[in-house]
Amino acid sequence: MWKDLPFDVLATIFSYLPPDSLARAGSACRHWHACARAYPLSLTPSSPNHHRHPPWFVALPVRNQTQSCYVHNPIQGNWHSLSLDFLPDPVRLVGSVGGLLLLRATNCTTLHLLVCNPFTRQYKQLPALNIPRSNPAVGVVAVHSTRCVPFSCFRVYVAGGMSEAPCGSGATYESTLEMYDSGDDTWRVAGSVPVEYAVRLTVWTPNDGVYSDGLLYWITSARAYTSMGYDIGSNTWSELRVPMADKLEFAALAWRSGKLTLVGGRCGGDAAGIWELGRGDNWEMVEKVPVEMGTKFVGEKESWAATKCAASEGGIYLYKDLGSAMIVWKQIGDQANSKWDWFWIEGCGAVGPKLLPNLHIKASLIQPNLARSSF
Repeated sequence: MWKDLPFDVLATIFSYLPPDSLARAGSACRHWHACARAYPLSLTPSSPNHHRHPPWFVALPVRNQTQSCYVHNPIQGNWHSLSLDFLPDPVRLVGSVGGLLLLRATNCTTLHLLVCNPFTRQYKQLPALNIPRSNPAVGVVAVHSTRCVPFSCFRVYVAGGMSEAPCGSGATYESTLEMYDSGDDTWRVAGSVPVEYAVRLTVWTPNDGVYSDGLLYWITSARAYTSMGYDIGSNTWSELRVPMADKLEFAALAWRSGKLTLVGGRCGGDAAGIWELGRGDNWEMVEKVPVEMGTKFVGEKESWAATKCAASEGGIYLYKDLGSAMIVWKQIGDQANSKWDWFWIEGCGAVGPKLLPNLHIKASLIQPNLARSSF
């Protein structure tokens, strides 16, 4: 029956497959390969499989000696190991945009960035910044443009960091912000950073930024937590309060349903919640982690301190390390009949017969894509 199906029918069927199944189908024969390439998991709104595939959880070890990443398929519920041996340098995860990972090289002290598609093994090194700097805050923004193909349109903002002072007088906090545009492949100094913000962004901001409604936000890791916002249009900075800032053991910013979202937890298994930013910079709690899930997640110590967060528009993942379980609040159903629910996902202790060590990780959510990128 399969060999008798018209090309467009078979290609449409293939468009429903997740990336691992699609890759296997495409290797069966020339006809199936052509069908698999017809709809290569494109994320453009006009593509037939837009919103059909949920994002995948991608984790990189914080100390990535193995040059591998680990990805969780939310459809089939299994884990895969993807080698990153095609990259020229050891890397650490910064964030993601569309179907690409934003990475930084770890073999040098100053910031050097690259983007890659771990599924197609393509990568591109970004040019050097105008001002060499170490440990700055980084934020990435997807850009909708007719001159770009999917997955290659984005801007990266780098704020603060340490740079060498003139005349060799030592290092100083850098009070500028640079912006990289993938459309012209260049960096430019796009604005300034007040000195007090430059210090906080450099010393206490380990997470990548979150973009919402024209502003890039970063949250500090020092308790009590504080958040800083950068208005891209007006080149101005502001401070945003954090609810329960002095009581939270962990806090992270996310973006959900068009709104800036905060996820945080304090001592106790039932003491984690999700807030959304409303009018007048007021936070409203919209959800709490279920008591039983929270208690199981934090364990005997009942502490959320080691918790990390990865999020996209359709889901929020709370995780610790590679082998530990995750709790996920995500959207299910189609757009017209969708709802949000909680799920428990086991950690990655093995891939196939191979046992894995329990590594410290940083994770992001990525829309899997098998199309060749323009870079």
